[in-house]
Amino acid sequence: MAEFLGTFILMFTQVCAIIMDEQHDGVVGLMGIAVAVGLAVMVLIFSLIHVSGCHMNPSVSIAMAVFGHLPLAHLVPYIAAQVLGSTAASFVGHAIYHPMSGGIATVPSVGTVEAFAVEFVITFVLLFVIVAVATDPHAVKELIAVAVGGTIVMNILIAGPATGASMNPARTIGPAIVTGRYSKIWVYLLATPLGAIAGAGAYAAIKL
Repeated sequence: MAEFLGTFILMFTQVCAIIMDEQHDGVVGLMGIAVAVGLAVMVLIFSLIHVSGCHMNPSVSIAMAVFGHLPLAHLVPYIAAQVLGSTAASFVGHAIYHPMSGGIATVPSVGTVEAFAVEFVITFVLLFVIVAVATDPHAVKELIAVAVGGTIVMNILIAGPATGASMNPARTIGPAIVTGRYSKIWVYLLATPLGAIAGAGAYAAIKL
């Protein structure tokens, strides 16, 4: 339930920020969207990390399971809750604001290879930071939410116009179902978990 609610709140924030930007002549802007999503991640981590770990992202859960930070028995329920939360939030946001376009979906504006590389790299960075601050006993735990939220803002600013800066299969699947836009969805479903595993592995490697 925590993963469902956390992902719902995160995705509702992101979907509504994007729709508001589209419907009001860019009033929110890329910076506004990035900050809204980063703040949502930050407050949700403060609220839920002690309940479920506050993954809100199948790529995070997969990487955590691969490196022993999440029991394998919990992986499928986590992913199911995250995808359902994203889909529900996308439906609710769409129903409230009735956007004219499918802009909430993640469809790359760059080539397939470039999109794959971008999503791989930004998810790598995200998991490198998450594993560093959340699993290392020497990390400053009070700053987990700030570090992860800041990384989300950074990644959206550098990759949002190119791929939507998904970093998260649930973030891609929910809006795709609502809008019917599945173009190159496989890029997001493959690049993000691979990047997550690589990022988590990179931090584990430098700690050896």
